[in-house]
Amino acid sequence: MKRRHPRHVPINHSDRLILALAFKFFPKLLNAIQIVHPETVIRWHRMGFRALWRWKSRRRGGRPKISKETRDLIREMSVANPLWGAPRIHGELKMLGINIAQSTVAKYMIKLRRPPSQSWKTFLRNHTDSIASIDFLVVPTINFKLLYVFVVIGNARRKILHIGSRLTRPQNGQPGK
Repeated sequence: MKRRHPRHVPINHSDRLILALAFKFFPKLLNAIQIVHPETVIRWHRMGFRALWRWKSRRRGGRPKISKETRDLIREMSVANPLWGAPRIHGELKMLGINIAQSTVAKYMIKLRRPPSQSWKTFLRNHTDSIASIDFLVVPTINFKLLYVFVVIGNARRKILHIGSRLTRPQNGQPGK
């Protein structure tokens, strides 16, 4: 910006006339006009941004924090009893006289890592011998009869295990039964 513009901005006669008229009608205008450096504008912007994030990060209301002892107790109970869920631990804490929400118990429980289950592709590969595909379809024939077909295909060798069909003739314009 300093390279493009000289140190003082040249003011021509029309600019002087406009400023003189503005000052005549609005004498306090000079208090509002102030020329600043670009660094000042950037500093103001950064200060405003800092103030915004300070305001957004402030502490708000909400539930009071629970004590460290209670959090440790919840974690200890969830590790010692891996089959207990949040409702059970919540009930046990209530019996001990500790009144907190069940969602808070769930938040502080330690989740145990389980081995990942097999994928769908692995499941199909492992059980291909015992899986069969079944389809039921209706085929209209060339002489307006309906052919009902029931097909069972074994997925192990993709061979047909069973085909059942029944041919019916439509009566009185209605589809066959």
